[in-house]
Amino acid sequence: MKFSILGARVIDPVSGLDQVTDIHLEAGKVLALGAAPADFSPTETIDAAGLIAAPGLVDLNVSLREPGYSRKGNIASETRAAAAGGVTSLCCPPRTKPVLDTSAVAELILDRAREAGHSKVFPIGALSKGLEGEQLAELIALRDAGCVAFTNGMVNFRSNRTLCRALEYAATFDLTVIFNSQDHDLAEGGLAHDGPTAAFLGLPGIPETAETVALARDLLLVEQSGVRAHFTQLTSARGVALIAQAQARGLPVTADVALYQLILTDEALTGFSSLYHVQPPLRTRADRDALREAVKSGVVQAISSHHQPHERDAKLAPFGATEPGISSVELLLPLAMTLVEDGLLDLPTLLARLSSGPAAALRLPAGKLTAGSPADLLLFDPAASTVAGEKWLSKGENCPFLGHCLPSAVRYTFVDGRVSYIG
Repeated sequence: MKFSILGARVIDPVSGLDQVTDIHLEAGKVLALGAAPADFSPTETIDAAGLIAAPGLVDLNVSLREPGYSRKGNIASETRAAAAGGVTSLCCPPRTKPVLDTSAVAELILDRAREAGHSKVFPIGALSKGLEGEQLAELIALRDAGCVAFTNGMVNFRSNRTLCRALEYAATFDLTVIFNSQDHDLAEGGLAHDGPTAAFLGLPGIPETAETVALARDLLLVEQSGVRAHFTQLTSARGVALIAQAQARGLPVTADVALYQLILTDEALTGFSSLYHVQPPLRTRADRDALREAVKSGVVQAISSHHQPHERDAKLAPFGATEPGISSVELLLPLAMTLVEDGLLDLPTLLARLSSGPAAALRLPAGKLTAGSPADLLLFDPAASTVAGEKWLSKGENCPFLGHCLPSAVRYTFVDGRVSYIG
């Protein structure tokens, strides 16, 4: 298919372009911006007057639940949901069954993602075998199979020495390691931020130091090993301050934050709704404000959904017995637009944190809208609204925003020049 998209406001954070112009797509690429080549004849034309065209969103953490957890979701359902949220490229974590620690699992995920065709999937491999924190996984085989980075998730390595050796090995081959910095001992048994809200509700707390103690250790090991590092799901003001200090010292460190951490605080737990049960936990208003400022300044260069779909039963038990996580990838753009509506970020900055920022963090071939780049883009209407849940595509309905009226609406999502979603 050859497309001409006419009259959209085109915003590309990489080139700094922000103007009303036309876009022409051919053979899975952006053929031209502005006037079409003389010999170009589109098979379809889209009148995009009043719409905004931007690079397809890049989400660094979307649990697809396949293989092993099909009751919660699968690659087809969750990539379809991602496309509805404007996401054209996503990374999936290794917590599958079996764990993504072999090339066979990586190839299975990639094959099924290609069959579905809704969005591009970039697997993140396990740093240790079985995510057990003892023996290093076959990182080079996983890299060759398509893994773009490696993580042990929230499972701590049994030994700092073993972790250090793993980082040194990764650095030797210029691999990126993703850290979920949370100290197991300090967080064990906790359900909420250790503060007045948790005390009032009688919920066991997870102190801020569970993040900062682990983060300080991880940054020191990054400095020693020279590994390229990305820190994910930051939650605290002191945490982002440590990242800023590391960046100022020249460490190759990037970071992301879950979108819901920029919107919610631990005060949301007052009604004991399990929909707000997440790990790491929602923290204070001051922490949320610091995260917002870090996103605005670029210390945190990526906003991710940290999408974790669950079956209905997973959220029906008493708060402490429920599984943590929020299903939100298909609301990524409308939810993020609340930050613009509230005056916290301007639109080009927001789009940078949702596209070019995350793409650069993990060196993904995505996040830009220029001639010759892959035709991965979205068209959205900033004047429209989205009623969350009205068209729900994820298998997981564990989302506290269902029923909310959110700003903007995704109209088209393109992946390699194909329409993968029409809203």
